[in-house]
Amino acid sequence: MTKPEVEITYQSISPSDFFYRNREIAGFSNPSRAIYAAVRELLENSLDACESISIPPKIYLRITEITPSDAERESAVYVLRIEDNGTGIPSEHIPRCFGQVFYGSKYNLKQARGTFGLGGTITVLYGQITTHKPVKVVSSTGVEIHEYEMMIDIEYNRPMILRHTVLENKKGWRGTIVELHLEGDYTRSMSKLYEYLKQTAMVCPYADITFVDPKGRLYRFESATNVMPKPPKTVRPHPHGIDVETLRRMTATSKVKNMKLFMIEQFQGVGVMTAEKFLNFAGIDPKTDPKSLSPDDVVKLVRAAKEFKEFLRPDASCLSPLGEELLSTGIRKELNLTEKDFLRVYQRHPSTYSGFPFIVEAAIALGRSLSKNEEGSKMIYRFANRIPLLFDESSCVVWKVVNKNINWSTYKVSNDTPLVIAVHLCSTKIPYKSVGKEFLADQPEVEKEITNALRHIARYLRLYISRNIRLAKEKRRLNVFEKFLPKIAEFSAKLADKPEPPDIKPLLNAVGAELPEVERKIREVPQIAGEND
Repeated sequence: MTKPEVEITYQSISPSDFFYRNREIAGFSNPSRAIYAAVRELLENSLDACESISIPPKIYLRITEITPSDAERESAVYVLRIEDNGTGIPSEHIPRCFGQVFYGSKYNLKQARGTFGLGGTITVLYGQITTHKPVKVVSSTGVEIHEYEMMIDIEYNRPMILRHTVLENKKGWRGTIVELHLEGDYTRSMSKLYEYLKQTAMVCPYADITFVDPKGRLYRFESATNVMPKPPKTVRPHPHGIDVETLRRMTATSKVKNMKLFMIEQFQGVGVMTAEKFLNFAGIDPKTDPKSLSPDDVVKLVRAAKEFKEFLRPDASCLSPLGEELLSTGIRKELNLTEKDFLRVYQRHPSTYSGFPFIVEAAIALGRSLSKNEEGSKMIYRFANRIPLLFDESSCVVWKVVNKNINWSTYKVSNDTPLVIAVHLCSTKIPYKSVGKEFLADQPEVEKEITNALRHIARYLRLYISRNIRLAKEKRRLNVFEKFLPKIAEFSAKLADKPEPPDIKPLLNAVGAELPEVERKIREVPQIAGEND
């Protein structure tokens, strides 16, 4: 018998179609996670829009229930609306920013929350495939107000404009408003959503966020300062961070006529001498035309770039760390810490992995104002480019450092000590393990910097705990004297036939004189430790 012929169909799909079929990759895996992911993506776009022009963000977020869940349908239908005072979007870019996957303004080499150009579009796409309702976008750069209603042509990855209205902008408003329908389960996502907003306010203390939930409850996360971190600058790539395809594209579009000028103009930190040394190291003639390089030459250059040790460190001006003062302000505000609580923040010097610069900022808090974490004594807050990471904590390198790399007993931290640990990583390329951007990979360089940052702070924590232990011991000793000295004085007066017992205050003062001295000496210890660190 002859085998029956099987007809195989080959076809291609658009990026929109791919994420339509695989939306769980971007975090829209179930109704409760979808609400969280939608708020997160749109809020981060709004924060970026404000920070890009150094304006303290004022964001209004509202979720309104339209159709409640019932026996036939587990999820409800909501309207999600977000308003910001950011830079606004030019009219000609609005349709593609919200109607075309992989279109946006975040493909430059500088620190940004978004990395794939997916966030806003995937949220619109999810809303469309669950409710078949258009998205409404209103935006202005300060001149006219443009109002769009549109949907996504999923098959061809392009926007379908249903309505476009131009309005007069008499008040000079600038910003963006996005309103869309989507299916979700707010009840199950409520706690995570609140925690996300709280942690966002912690890592962005200059932001003013107002949230109205489906039950009409108002949550305000007020700004604690108008000071904002310095915005990042766009930089050229570093030779250690390029790959074969990137270099091939750069040489194909270059207008210079020799490799020496190509290295100087296309890469950061490469001068005349460095360019000549590197090309000689790679075995490439400095006079070679970049467009004439063979595929083997391109591969040879990339491999040589990774091995060459004389390039300068990557430029850290493309990063925008919070700084110790801002991070301290945010943590104190959201955790309601008092001056008596321990809080120390430390920012490491810029470092690199695979040619990408990064900076680690860390903080440790301890005090009576903090409640004990139900899951353990250490509450961990993880941030990457000012994005709170809430899921998959045990898979993250931060969890590994806190629970495996550091022996906390060395720093007098017991198992039931209510400790709060915060780690913020900022980089042009965050080493995420998944598209969902929830946990960091075990990059050795990043792990080392986080470990060193926490150990640095933990040394001060040990001094704080030791001081409290010693002060408590001195106070207990003084309480014993205060309790028994009056009785001893009274009995002594009776035995000596004295009419009045002697004045014991001078004796109590003498006994307690050691306490201020202990406090003074303990206060001097961190200063001495800091000088020797």
